[in-house]
Amino acid sequence: MNRLLVTGAGGFIGHHLVTYLKQRGYWVRGVDIKLPEFTKSDADEFDLLDMRRWESCLQATKGIDAVYALAADMGGMGYLSANQASVLRNNALINFHTLDAARENGASRYLFSSSACVYPESLQSRTDVAPLRESDAYPAAPQDAYGWEKLIGERTLQYYSAEYGIQTRIVRFHNIYGPFGTYDGGREKVPAALCRKVAVAPEGGSIEIWGDGFQTRSFCYIDDCVEGLQRVMCSDQAGPLNLGSDQMVTINTLANIIIDISGKKDITLRHVDGPQGVRGRNSDNTLLREVLAWEPSTRIEDGLVPTYRWIDQMVRDH
Repeated sequence: MNRLLVTGAGGFIGHHLVTYLKQRGYWVRGVDIKLPEFTKSDADEFDLLDMRRWESCLQATKGIDAVYALAADMGGMGYLSANQASVLRNNALINFHTLDAARENGASRYLFSSSACVYPESLQSRTDVAPLRESDAYPAAPQDAYGWEKLIGERTLQYYSAEYGIQTRIVRFHNIYGPFGTYDGGREKVPAALCRKVAVAPEGGSIEIWGDGFQTRSFCYIDDCVEGLQRVMCSDQAGPLNLGSDQMVTINTLANIIIDISGKKDITLRHVDGPQGVRGRNSDNTLLREVLAWEPSTRIEDGLVPTYRWIDQMVRDH
């Protein structure tokens, strides 16, 4: 697998993944509808293509040994809950066309980026939720259109593997964060949004938290994420794997960690109505450890330091 394709290479995870793969000697083609927003791509080739279109997918996958399929229409809870029809349509087109083009062009291996949103909301109704195991995705009752699209994408890969012989890999992301990602405009995830809010807040000021702040999540640092992606691609595991940290924190705790990192005094949390998603979510990494003899190890307190410092500098510069 010497010639690799990363779709969504202009996005947060895709941009970092291209750099990680290049550092390990792979030839990498990056594809997206946009260039990376904050830094130059390290890809050998970068093509501006709309992966919802069949012709674009054929062009992107030509001469490729393995595909990291990260392209998606996505964002934070506010964006996903307000754009369910377009998210489902756009991502279904991307998923079907990219996979079918990779098969037609002879790619031997294909990794699909799924999400923890595939898990039933009924298992995530409490703050002290049990960690989600891969098998918990069934009976199926995913979260919103984004979760349904990801679960359908997983099933599609499994059927293609059985019928056409292409080797498939599936990772379920659990809240990936870090520098060089979207931090404003509505598509940003919780860590980036809170970092921005703290960066612009004056000492003695306040920041908004959607809901009561006791909802729980685990957050995976980007360096762990891209290492995990490459390890999963090179593994023999065809079924889905969680890719996330199992260190669960409340949103209030997350905000207070960021405030401590900022060094600002007397910033308070102001709770307001807003989309909250599920009440609690955490990753069970038992299967990941068994398959890879590895798991994400960056603690949230450590990963937020470079994340906050980068967003703080971006806020200052703009």
